[in-house]
Order: sequence, then structure tokens, then C-alpha cells
Amino acid sequence: MSLIDVRHLSKTYARRAETVTALRDVTLTAEPGEFLCLLGVSGCGKSTLLKILAGLEPHSEGTVLVDGRHLQGPHADAAVVFQEHGLFPWMTTRRNVEFNLKARGTGARERRRVAEAMIETVGLSGFSEKYPHELSGGMRQRVGIARALTTNPKLLLMDEPFGALDAQTRSAMQGELLRLWQARRTTVLFVTHSVSEAIVLADRVVVMTPRPGRIRTIIPVDLPRPRDTTAPAFNALVRRALAELHDDLAAAAQ
Repeated sequence: MSLIDVRHLSKTYARRAETVTALRDVTLTAEPGEFLCLLGVSGCGKSTLLKILAGLEPHSEGTVLVDGRHLQGPHADAAVVFQEHGLFPWMTTRRNVEFNLKARGTGARERRRVAEAMIETVGLSGFSEKYPHELSGGMRQRVGIARALTTNPKLLLMDEPFGALDAQTRSAMQGELLRLWQARRTTVLFVTHSVSEAIVLADRVVVMTPRPGRIRTIIPVDLPRPRDTTAPAFNALVRRALAELHDDLAAAAQ
């Protein structure tokens, strides 16, 4: 059974006197443990699809199943990491990481045990009592990922989590995310504007059209990890994805 099973999904918003269709007739599956990247220009509905899968937005048409169940709102199977890390500035690293556990009623001793173990897992040992303003951008995103993983979600939804980072930190965080994913094999759906980031990370790259968002094509990435970004096979896939996006990127630049 696929973990994600989306069939003929459409999403329409009513805005004053007009109706805006964000997604139209999207059909997509993801297997347990698979890493998918959603790639497309701004406004193609990538983030909307993530919100629907998290149960944060209702869909207008079609069916959406996660782990065989129809979505009825926010659910325990999914955790979300946004570009803005969303940490509470008045909480320490440990208390931020504990937050989802506390919301579920987990006792203080167990929360602390799980949080400290996860903080160590993401490479932040020694920073448990630091506040967000005392951490670098990459470290804050590690805290956000740690918080998302504390509840052992089956589905990790990531909306451009590294988009605001500098190139060196972004590359390091990609490697860190792959290390965590390979250890836990959580299904990941990762939104990005970066073609090279998608090819570095994904098992499959889902290329979407401009609004209304549809799936233009799905590109399998059958390359061993860690991926050599200088290899001819890697750059052939980058060129293929860019070719799919060429007209959209040109239109967006006008």
C-alpha cells in the first residue's frame, strides 16, 4: 500500500469576486520510505499540496489518502517543516523540541529523554539550553527538524526548509537530512525551487506546471548516494529537469 495516494485532486479558492484554482487533477503516490521532491515555479501549488497532505487545508475535489485513510484534518502521521523554522523564541532548544510531545500529553521525563536523544541525533549536543537567537540559521533548522521527528511521523512534509540558507550551509543541511532519512526511512515530500537540490535529494522529482498546478512529469533519479554533482549522469538529470521547466522559468522572468 502506498503511504500517499492522491487521486484527481483539485483545490479551488474563492477570493472576492473571482475563483482561483491552485491545483487541478493531481494524481500522485509515494511509497513508504520514499523521498520525493516537488519542483516548479512560484505559485504552482507545491505548498498547497503539502498543506492538504498535512490536513491543514481541505481539498475541493478528488481523494487524498495517507496510510490508507481519508484525511479528516490534521493527523498524527505527518509532521511539517517550513522555510521559516517556526521556533518559539522564548523557549530553549530542548523545550522547542519537546513541544509536539507536550501537546500530545507525554510526561515531562519522557519528553526530556526523547528531546535530548533527538538533539544529539541532529548534531546539536551542548545546545539544549540555547535560545533560537543564539543559534545559526542551519542550527535553527536542525531544531525544527528534530521537533518534527520526535513523534516518529510516517510522513515528513518539508516546504523549502533550506531556501533561506547560504549555499555552504544548504549543502551541509542536505547531507544531514539524507543521513537522518537513511537512518529512519520516513517518507519525505520536499518542496524546492532548486533543480540541483531536487536531484541531490530525491528518489523521484515531481515537476509541476504553473497555476493551476498539475504534474507535468516525474523524473526518477536512479543515482547512488551521496550524489556526485559533477558527474555526467547527475548533470544530465539537471538538464532534463531544466528543459521541463524552461518555458515556465522564462515566463516567470518576464
